[in-house]
Amino acid sequence: MKPALITIAKWVWFGLLMLVALGYMASGLSKPSEPADPTVVAAQQTKLGATAIDDAQSTDSLSQVILAVNQARREQLLHSGLASAEPADWLTICRRMSLALVGSGISLEEIRQLETLPESEREATHLDRLLNDPRYHDYWAERWARYIVGADEGPFIVYRRRRFRHWLSDQLASDQRYDNIVSDLITAEGLWTDRPEVNFLTVTFDSNDGNPDPIRLAARTSRAFLGLRIDCLQCHSDFLGNVSLGDPNDPREGLQSDFHQLAAFYSAAKTSGLQGVQTGQADYQYQYLDTDQEVAVTPAVPYSPELLPETGDDRSRLAAWVTHRDNQQFSRAAVSRFWALLFGQSATESVDNLPLDEPLPAMLDPIVNDFQTHRNIRRVIQIITQTDAFRAASTATFEITAQHESQHAVFPLTRLRAEQVAGSIAQASRIKSIDRQSSLLVQLIRFGSINDFLKRYGDLGENEFSNDGVTIPQRLLLLNGKMLREAGGSNPVLNTASHINMFAADDRQAVDTVFLCVLNRYPHAHERDYFAQRLANCDQRSETIEDFFWTLANSTEFAWNH
Repeated sequence: MKPALITIAKWVWFGLLMLVALGYMASGLSKPSEPADPTVVAAQQTKLGATAIDDAQSTDSLSQVILAVNQARREQLLHSGLASAEPADWLTICRRMSLALVGSGISLEEIRQLETLPESEREATHLDRLLNDPRYHDYWAERWARYIVGADEGPFIVYRRRRFRHWLSDQLASDQRYDNIVSDLITAEGLWTDRPEVNFLTVTFDSNDGNPDPIRLAARTSRAFLGLRIDCLQCHSDFLGNVSLGDPNDPREGLQSDFHQLAAFYSAAKTSGLQGVQTGQADYQYQYLDTDQEVAVTPAVPYSPELLPETGDDRSRLAAWVTHRDNQQFSRAAVSRFWALLFGQSATESVDNLPLDEPLPAMLDPIVNDFQTHRNIRRVIQIITQTDAFRAASTATFEITAQHESQHAVFPLTRLRAEQVAGSIAQASRIKSIDRQSSLLVQLIRFGSINDFLKRYGDLGENEFSNDGVTIPQRLLLLNGKMLREAGGSNPVLNTASHINMFAADDRQAVDTVFLCVLNRYPHAHERDYFAQRLANCDQRSETIEDFFWTLANSTEFAWNH
């Protein structure tokens, strides 16, 4: 073949590749003109599969729990004399799900896929996809790690936070029951490298001469798994009436011995050289306040001792008691935690302070009762996200007060966490969903930009549900920061703004698409008219779209869950 023909052939192939690439980038910009074939939709839903639950429970049983929660909410609002907001639109509800479960907003690709379905099926379909998405497993694993082992990196060598987080992700991916996960943590044995759950214990090595620290483990167990703040009893008994223990139906004041008897269970965890952590005999000693010497402390539980098995090693007995089906405090703490993760704030004053003698909000009782039977995480998420409280709008025709939010008459406004802000910026800058199927380049760019953003923006750490306002340095970072500047910049291969400029059919579609990518909603009529007019009259369309993207990403609406 002649050199000239070879050159022409190369350019033909290059042109074909460019057409394919441009077609890929343009896909998703247009709203589907008509619903997909119902048979195709049904086949897709079958392939995705229904969310796995603890056992073969029917949809009716879930519906009964949801109805009970909604009824409790109606009675609560009626008693308080509060009106309820109308239900939010499906895009808003799906954005809430995405922020809570994967830590970012919805991609344009996801929105277009959902728009091919009947509107009544979109929320359930989106939830099913999220619960089977590795992004959910990884994101909730990180959120869990914060309340189970803390946000610090822990002692060098003997603590592997990343491996612990991956283990949690695997548990969520395989739909392990919550009680089994907690039991595995309490009874963990082996090396922290090949048995990642052991890191629940080794994170405390730095405070106990290379052995698990019973005191820190008792405090973490009571707060994370039981929703009880009894760590104040470490130094003295409760003289102020803040801690009630003993019989849940007839509680007494908490005693210093309550805390240390709980800690005594963890003294059975011993470090055994290359074998890592092993289970031995409890040998806990402590010098109580106003005493002259240490005394041997026998392992005992601070309430409901009848649920503690009489046989077995000490940590297995503790795990059995903590996760016992009749230990309602375990279920109360779990449901309260999941509720807070989905709403962005606790349903009570504090998610880890649920006194035995104080009831939860009535809305949570049906979920707690259901969780005592099933212990299934996905089932709880399914229930909560279908309740009227989760689906209520954040706006209303009446004046909204703090009481409306606390009573769940409206969906509460909560500031996005740092990683949610970063994740939403990263996702808004791409037409396609950023997940494990994305190119390595896209994943690396996302990882690097988010890490850099978090260092500058600040992280709440274990203070999961603080609802403080945005600080001036955080606002300045959004206004002038590198991540947002690059996310909305001119990049015809990767960035949303460039794709919209190249492929949007007209200015109105360009406005719609920017709103969908950044705020996950369609613009109101006056918003569409205003921005479309700005685009029509601009000299540099590309730069104007970039400025438009930047403006929406700096809006208050973008930075809050609503």
